[in-house]
Amino acid sequence: MYNKTVFSNGVRVVSEKIPAARTVALGIWVDVGSRDEVAATSGISHFIEHMFFKGTARRSVQQVARELDSFGGMANAFTAKDTTCLYSTVMDSTLSALVEIFADMFHHSQFAEDEVSRERQVILQEISMVEDVPEEQVHDIFEECFWGDNALARPVLGDPQVVGQMKGAQMLRYIGSHYAPTKVVISCAGNVNHQQLCQLLEPLWGDFSGGSGNHERVAPLPERSLPTRIVSKELEQVQLVMGVKGLAITSEERFALVLLNNILGGNMSSRLFQEVREKRGLAYSIASFIESYSDCGYVGVSCGVAPGSLNETQDLIREQLLLLGKEEQLLPDEMRHALDFTRGSLYLAAENLESRMVRNARNELYFGRHIPLAEVVSHFEQVSASAVAALARRLFSANPCVVIMGPVADHEVR
Repeated sequence: MYNKTVFSNGVRVVSEKIPAARTVALGIWVDVGSRDEVAATSGISHFIEHMFFKGTARRSVQQVARELDSFGGMANAFTAKDTTCLYSTVMDSTLSALVEIFADMFHHSQFAEDEVSRERQVILQEISMVEDVPEEQVHDIFEECFWGDNALARPVLGDPQVVGQMKGAQMLRYIGSHYAPTKVVISCAGNVNHQQLCQLLEPLWGDFSGGSGNHERVAPLPERSLPTRIVSKELEQVQLVMGVKGLAITSEERFALVLLNNILGGNMSSRLFQEVREKRGLAYSIASFIESYSDCGYVGVSCGVAPGSLNETQDLIREQLLLLGKEEQLLPDEMRHALDFTRGSLYLAAENLESRMVRNARNELYFGRHIPLAEVVSHFEQVSASAVAALARRLFSANPCVVIMGPVADHEVR
């Protein structure tokens, strides 16, 4: 059973009761992420997320960690381009304690300068770790190329020079200006009573005032041409990412896009996996993926190949992108398999309380309403092969943005 309550200040609470469960997943979501930053604050959202765990007016760093561990579950947080989230899954009997400590972390974290200095080093190491993992670094470079001057081009972890100068007082001011109550969604799934949950939350969140939250997100320029970048680096493999403009997360064509992605490179029976790996052995892994936001998105393909196989692999990918636009090439069993895979993935995810909590929060953030799983499945079942082909023709007719990183030179890439 799904329920929603909006407090007088605009904080939204959504919950889904799963009577058979003995645990609950709780998430505190804020509709603020790295795309809301400017160059001078690059990485501040991610830094704030870290600092939520670094001591409050009532609890030391060690006490925060000890109390969260005492629940026997897992407590964590993440920052994305468009959201920041604190979340945990615990026994239902400890929900009230979790609600209280999360509120304390959110409202009363100290951002003490000695803790900021220590955590700064941790975050700088996190940034360095990405630079040591080519499969991750190439995606950051791709997004920088793909989004151009837009804030989406900057990595979530931030600019190391900016992070190196960030102060606790600066982060507190940022929270005060960006973290408006209307930007907050509290999502809970499991053995939870909605009325009792609201009774726990309202004293802690009902008076939260925060900032205005009136910062405006700027969509990327729609007509911007997409570049190709070759980054020479001594690696064993060449890392390749290519992508084209996709759809906003609320687009009516999003269901066709998911099926298109599954056919293209979303699983082991997909066209790219079969053509590139299984038939020719050119890559250990190759996949397509979707990245969507409230106003824009892209569809990408990534893989790692031997330097001598790069051009052949690129040709095969481009060939499959064009073939997807030909309706007669979409065989009935291919469409049926994509639907079965998608439907199965949705129902399997619904068995996980954290997945349900995340899904309910994202539906509230992007659509402002609960979307039953049966409704989603029904939309997928109505997608035709002609709709998938038409979408593929429109998306893949443009030249993709391409980033190649590895032991290759410009003249070796065609």
